[in-house]
Amino acid sequence: MQVKYPFPLLTVIVVASIYSCVNKQNSNKPADAFQSTATYKPAFEGQTKIKAVTTITPFKVEKIAEKLGRPWAIIPMPDGRLMITEKSGFITLHSADGLLLKKITGLPKVDDGGQGGLLDVALDPAFTQNKTIYFSFSEKQDTGNLTAVGKGQLSADETTIENMVVIFRATPSLKSDAHFGSRLLFDKDGNLFVSTGERSILDGRKQAQLLSAGLGKIFKITKEGKPAPGNPFLNQAGAMPEIYSYGHRNPQSLDINPATGDLWEAEFGPKGGDELNLIHPGKNYGWPIITYGIEYNGTKVGDSLQQKEGLEQPVYYWDPVISPSGMVFYNSDSMPEWKNNLFIGCLSGTHIARLIIENNKVVGEESLLADKNERFRDVAVSNGKLYTVTDGGSLYRISKK
Repeated sequence: MQVKYPFPLLTVIVVASIYSCVNKQNSNKPADAFQSTATYKPAFEGQTKIKAVTTITPFKVEKIAEKLGRPWAIIPMPDGRLMITEKSGFITLHSADGLLLKKITGLPKVDDGGQGGLLDVALDPAFTQNKTIYFSFSEKQDTGNLTAVGKGQLSADETTIENMVVIFRATPSLKSDAHFGSRLLFDKDGNLFVSTGERSILDGRKQAQLLSAGLGKIFKITKEGKPAPGNPFLNQAGAMPEIYSYGHRNPQSLDINPATGDLWEAEFGPKGGDELNLIHPGKNYGWPIITYGIEYNGTKVGDSLQQKEGLEQPVYYWDPVISPSGMVFYNSDSMPEWKNNLFIGCLSGTHIARLIIENNKVVGEESLLADKNERFRDVAVSNGKLYTVTDGGSLYRISKK
């Protein structure tokens, strides 16, 4: 007699394996716990495990604040102060020396279970004049939750957000507490890049490849939340006109290379295969069709492809993973050795990765602050100093001696 299951058995197995390790970015396991057993070959020399480098310039590391709760993003203000988002749904304002100055409330209610909550913040390019900030958060819906973007003005006393309005939602909503993506970044024209994850579950994973869905994408929108002029799918029937690139898994890292003006992104792979990508408009970055990782239960992802015509290769990938969260290009002359280097906060990797990039290739990699045994959630540069917040609630400042 044939036994009938309410769901295909393979689906049950895969879903279980995904949920068993979906929160690797929230896990305290060492990085090698997330190393794949695959023997995949890189597509080109230097795509992974590049030579190690060491900073020669003396620098100092200071812990300037602690017990910050659940910080997610650190945002330098024009006057040198720092905004730090707290996943519960508020922002704290700190001096450049880490002193807590104010708590900013008035943001929307967030769904802060799992990886959700109040996530990134970006200051309007004209913030000094209009006091407008943009923020991303996980918004509860009747059918689950989604990544949303809102904006509002910082009050005169800097304690609340006024005139708050949601300008964009990455539909559809799903019942998941993971992979919200959620990095925000303004370009030189005043348009806003927004990254979104594919929500980790199978229903969302397949939507990373759909131009009709807002999951696993990088969007480019105006300050009003409309599609940015010149977007690649602006006039394509059935496509979300806000989409800039697609086929992403969980991109929490975005920044623009000050030397070239190019948009770079890093995203979580599954077990193995975290990626660094150079983002071009309209391109498909492959997830879940191609990947250098495997499922958490040890099986292959899809057809076990790492390359396919029409799908973009990562500039660089990691196995074991580092779990890349916030990243920033160092755009100061204070540490000439670091000029235009890329710094990535690593969660399971418990360090800050410094990458030297030349001609759009990674040519050197260094692990910084590994001795702190912290999960580095975000990094930022202000007045030549590198700042970072950790999942342990610490705020560090790194500067030239």
